[in-house]
Amino acid sequence: MASPTQRALTADDVAYLVRASLGPQALVRDTGPLTGGGYATVWWVLLDDDRRIVVKLAPPAGTRLLRYERGLCAAEARYFRLVAERVPQVPVPPVLHHGTDPAYGEWLLTGMLPGGSLRELAQAGATVDDGPARYDLGVALAALHRVTGDQFGYDDDRSSGSTWRVAFTAMLDALLDDAADWVVRLPVTPDRLRALVGRHADALDEVRRPALLHVDCWDGNVLAALDPEGRPRLTGLVDGERFLYGDPLLDLVSPLLYGRIEDEPEHPLLRGYRTAAVEPLVLDGPARRRLGLYRLHLYLLMTVEMPSRGMTARSHPGRHARLAALLGEELDTLGRD
Repeated sequence: MASPTQRALTADDVAYLVRASLGPQALVRDTGPLTGGGYATVWWVLLDDDRRIVVKLAPPAGTRLLRYERGLCAAEARYFRLVAERVPQVPVPPVLHHGTDPAYGEWLLTGMLPGGSLRELAQAGATVDDGPARYDLGVALAALHRVTGDQFGYDDDRSSGSTWRVAFTAMLDALLDDAADWVVRLPVTPDRLRALVGRHADALDEVRRPALLHVDCWDGNVLAALDPEGRPRLTGLVDGERFLYGDPLLDLVSPLLYGRIEDEPEHPLLRGYRTAAVEPLVLDGPARRRLGLYRLHLYLLMTVEMPSRGMTARSHPGRHARLAALLGEELDTLGRD
């Protein structure tokens, strides 16, 4: 079942958006939907001149969204352009057009990167070791983190602040407000969550530089292809619309979704990161507390977004129960620290 934020498109719709982006000479030879995400509507396109591109259509105007999801299409265009300019060694899709239309709303058209996602690699039952691609991801993240923003948090009118504590607290408050709006049942009270962040504010205050973060590097957004020796190597990072500026450790949470990076010191991601990082990666007590807060935020987000994606505890009991258990584990650990 498609998310309520996604639209029903036809090949003719996609052809129209391609012509509106590239001109009437742009002819679509073949096209089809891309799956894996639950927010925007995404289609791949093969043009008559053999170019492969991607059309990403934002939710219709007036769609109920979470607070941090407002303006994501424009944010993704900014992110890809910023990375291409400031960190060209990190592969991201080239932006070909960002536009709006009275009938279709807002969309983004980009080049299509080679390879497939690490998630697809795992689902295909591949026996190859994906460690080289994860090592490359660590190198790429370290390169991205060298870019410094003007403030912490998002780069527009969403949650931000002059300190990381202020920005992160605002991000959490926005999610809690969303939970109230959508009547999402949480395994913890908002007051307890806020008190926990306040208890660990000293660890958040150790972050002094707003580094550029991708935030959403789970396996579905990390592309890889086999090199001549049969090893998967990184070919791109996609879905950069959730980017913000903050603690580099935040970018080490989603790549190990449901895991704990601090418990795997020899993970390929960390080995790659350490080879390219300008600042030493120290996973000491305060860093571990911050990682716990960031996992707490991620699991809270994944819980709160369920109604907006058409999911309920009844329709997706496994997801809801798993997230509740993970939230409980992080709450217990942070409560003891």
